Formats: sequence, structure tokens, C-alpha cells
Amino acid sequence: MTYLDTLGQNAKQAARLVRRLKASEKNKALQSMAEALLQHQDQILEANQKDLAKGQANGLSTALLERLTLNESRILGMVNGLKQIAGLDDPTLKTDSQWINRDGLRISRRRVPLGVIGIIYESRPNVTVDATALCLKAGNAVILRGGKEALESNQAIILALQEGLSHTNVPMTAVQLITDPSRELATEFMQLNQYVDCLIPRGGAGLIQTVLKQATVPVIETGVGNCHLYVHRAADLAMAQRILLNGKLQRPSVCNALETLIVDASVANEFLPTAASALKEAGVEIVGDEAVLALVSEAELATDIDYASEFLDYKLAIKVVDSYEQAIDHIDHYSTGHSEAIITNDYQTSQNFLNDIDSACVYVNASTRFSDGEVFGFGGEIGISTQKLHARGPMGLEALTSYKYVIEGEGQVRG
Repeated sequence: MTYLDTLGQNAKQAARLVRRLKASEKNKALQSMAEALLQHQDQILEANQKDLAKGQANGLSTALLERLTLNESRILGMVNGLKQIAGLDDPTLKTDSQWINRDGLRISRRRVPLGVIGIIYESRPNVTVDATALCLKAGNAVILRGGKEALESNQAIILALQEGLSHTNVPMTAVQLITDPSRELATEFMQLNQYVDCLIPRGGAGLIQTVLKQATVPVIETGVGNCHLYVHRAADLAMAQRILLNGKLQRPSVCNALETLIVDASVANEFLPTAASALKEAGVEIVGDEAVLALVSEAELATDIDYASEFLDYKLAIKVVDSYEQAIDHIDHYSTGHSEAIITNDYQTSQNFLNDIDSACVYVNASTRFSDGEVFGFGGEIGISTQKLHARGPMGLEALTSYKYVIEGEGQVRG
């Protein structure tokens, strides 16, 4: 039996047990894992320092190092996240609908766990905790495959979580980590159909495309966010600058950060010099078209690759357009279907934008940084789906379930 077969069999057996647990038992497990994280905080931070040292030696970018970094505040955030998820309603107790058909059969559509969920992710050790908590709360077992850059941190976190589970009715094998970071094993994991029911990649475009191309396990595509902000000719420009700076600067290394700014030509002369000055003061590199270069000193000429890129860094592409239609065409062409926003005081234009943009999250006069399961009121998220089947947008607990039909009769047979 191979290493992955062992993990898969363990997870499958654990999933059978977890799906039968009461909500109170799962909540106790989440609380116990939260306590264990605090108890193992020093070991986790020590392991994280080893990962950071290796990352710096291997030339990881500032953005990736930021995503990799743990501190007491971030660990406390993970602890509070576990407790918060424990307080959420159990999605597997939900009946979506119920009716009696013409044959007198009572038919119910009930929420059920997906089973065994595989998570492949990069850099961010907090995903180890978030994914575990959400999967268990929804009644699933989880197999985690983090990036090699966070291996020490993830191993320390998993040891703490499993110790927490050891004091509960949830089997420790409901949460497992692949500790071999080889690409060959990752490919084998993506094709572990006999054990894994669903695969969720979280990371950059390269990782997600690799999973989509190589996986035979069903995949939920998440995360790549080439997010756009369109400053319409009827925009409040002070509001537009505030939202622009928040979207680009508040946390540039995440998928809901802004990557492209589109500005109507009629307000470009007034808006761009001031906005660009604030961006450059914050250390943002600006690339744009010829109209941008004429208004923004030190800006470089943008390429098609720039307009298609998720930078996850202090870099922004800017496009000046002559009309609303040009803005929509640009977004349609380059969007990854994540989050797009318009700044406008024209009501009809705002409603047109909401209808014309085919992305998971579409905003009027607000920052794309709000694309987040916790912010939306889901209590957390496993990722942001940019596809349309099964789940779309921030994926909370319900997205980690499917449903089954339960049919109750009194001896009916079909004539």
C-alpha cells in the first residue's frame, strides 16, 4: 500500500464517522483544537521562523513571505476562527425543501457532507486551520497538501490540531497532512479518485492551472483574482481614490486585491495624477497605456501580460477608456471572474454594470477587498470560487456540502 493509499483509506474511514457525529460533538472538537493551538503557539512560531529563514534564503518575494509569516496575532486569529466556526449553524442539519408528491411520498432534499476533501495550497499556514475547521464543521474529512515553503509550520499546526482531536470523538485521521512536497506525489494526490471526493486548490494561477490540467478528482477552481476597479465619468473622485488605495494597498498579496484600474477619459486628467501620486508614495509600480504615460510620470508602458496578471504585489496596471462599453470589453477580456467594481453616482450605469459583468462578486462604490466569506457573514471561507458549477464566490460551510433526496413512503409502488 502506498503512502497516499494509507492517507486515503484513513480519511475515508474517518469521513464515515464524522458524518454521523452530532453538531455538539463537532463543535467540541473545534474548541479543543483552538485550545491546542494556543498551547502549542511557541512550537508553531519556532517552526514558522525556520520556514521564513528558508524562504528568504531561496529568494521568496516580499508578498509570499508576508503570506507565510505567523505571529501571535495571526495565531490568535486562527484560534478565534475555530471558535467562531464552532458557533455557526451545522449545514448538515438543513433540509433545503420538502414536499409530498402525487403518490403520497414525502420527499426531502437534505444537506450532506461531500466526504473527503483534498486541499492543495501555497504559502499561507493559516489555510491549514481554516480548511480543517470548515471541512470538519460540514462533516467532512480533509487531506491537506501545503507548499514546501510552509512545511515546518504546517506540520507543527497539524500536530496541535490532531492533539486537540485526540480528546474528542472526532478521529485524528479526519485531518491529515501530506508531508512529502514532491510534485510526483502531488500529481498522484490529484488523481486519488477512489478516496478523495473533491479537490480545492488555493494559490496562484500556476498552481490552479496545474491542478485543473492534471486532476481527475473533481476540482472547484478558486482564487485567481485579476480584480478591476472602473472609475466612471460620473464617479465621486474622492471616493474613487479612497477605494483604489484600499483595494491596492490594504493587503496586496491576496486574491481580492486590485490589479487593474480603468479610468474614463473624461475624468482621467483630474483623477490620475493625484491618485498615481498617492500610489507611488506607497511604493506601487504603475504600468499603463499611452494615455496613462502622458499623465503619470515614471509609469511604464503596459503589455497584454500586465493587463492579464494577478500581481499580488505593489504593482498596478491602468487603462484609460473612452466609454463604458470599452471598460466592459476590457474587463470581459482580462477578468478571471473574481471581483470587479465600479465607482459611479449614475444609478442606471451602476445597474448596467451589475448586469453586464459576469464575475463572482460585482461591486458598486465599494472595495473588492470585501470579497471574503467571513465579511459576507459565512463565518469563514475555504476559498473564492471563480467557476459556476456547484459553488461560486466566497465558499462557506454550505459549499462544502452536497445534498441527497430522502423519500419516505407507506408501501407505495409505482404503477
